Amino acid sequence: MIEIIERPKNIADVNTMSPLTWAYIGDSVYELYVREFLVNTTKLKPHKLHLEAIKYVKAKAQAEILEKIEEKLTENEKEIVKRGRNAENHHLPKNATVQEYMYSTGFEALIGYLYLTKQDERLKEILDFCIEKCDGI
Repeated sequence: MIEIIERPKNIADVNTMSPLTWAYIGDSVYELYVREFLVNTTKLKPHKLHLEAIKYVKAKAQAEILEKIEEKLTENEKEIVKRGRNAENHHLPKNATVQEYMYSTGFEALIGYLYLTKQDERLKEILDFCIEKCDGI
C-alpha cells in the first residue's frame, strides 16, 4: 500500500516530539476526518459544510467530546491527553475558555499521536466515536 503522506515509522521518534506537535498534526487529521464525514453524509454546499464542520472542530466541542470519550481511552491514551493538555502553550483562545482550549489541545494531541504512530484502527475507532458523540453537541 502506498502512503500519500509519509509518517514516521519509529514510535521512539514520535515520542521525542512535543505534545504540541502531536496536537498540530491532530488538528489537521481531525478536521480532514470531519470534512470527509460531512461530504460523504450530506449534500451541503461548501459554506454550509464549513459552518457544520465548525460545530465539530471548535475547542469547546473538542473539550466536550474528550470528556465523553475519556472512559473509552486506555491508560496510555489518557497519559497522551494529559501531556497535550498540560503542554505550555502561549496561544490565547479567542472563542473558548482557557480550560476548554487546554482540553482541546489534549484531544488533538491524542489524535495526532495515534496518527503519527500509525495506530490507524484505534484512530478510526476513536474518530468514529467522536462523530457519534458530537451529534448531541
